[in-house]
Amino acid sequence: MYRIGQLARLADVTPDTIRYYEKQQMMEHEVRTEGGFRLYTERDLQRLKFIRYGRQLGFTLDSIRELLSIRIDPAQHTCHESKTIVQKRLSEVEGMIAELQHMQRSLKRLNDACCGTDHSSAYCSILEALEQGATTIHAKAD
Repeated sequence: MYRIGQLARLADVTPDTIRYYEKQQMMEHEVRTEGGFRLYTERDLQRLKFIRYGRQLGFTLDSIRELLSIRIDPAQHTCHESKTIVQKRLSEVEGMIAELQHMQRSLKRLNDACCGTDHSSAYCSILEALEQGATTIHAKAD
């Protein structure tokens, strides 16, 4: 059995994180010492690591809660349910990558357009391009 601080160290989280997951009903503590300290099992540690890895992958707490439910009661669920959750997250990540690649291309064009000399910024191609972009975006919003 682990106390909350020991469990936190083993899972590389803070005790507050564990308490938060308990409030979110993603973890529970069934046992307390006579002094009122929470005690956790190896199963609790595995659940905490599951949650932590899910967060590292960017899953929402709701998605992790669903995955936990599937894991806890596999007889009532299918692999398709897990896969659907993962596919949704994968699609989100692919969209973010596409956005970042677009940003990267735009920044590269800005960088390549600038001569980078120490002349006055009154004629800076980066500032002019940003201003034109801002005007274009503002005009599209109207």
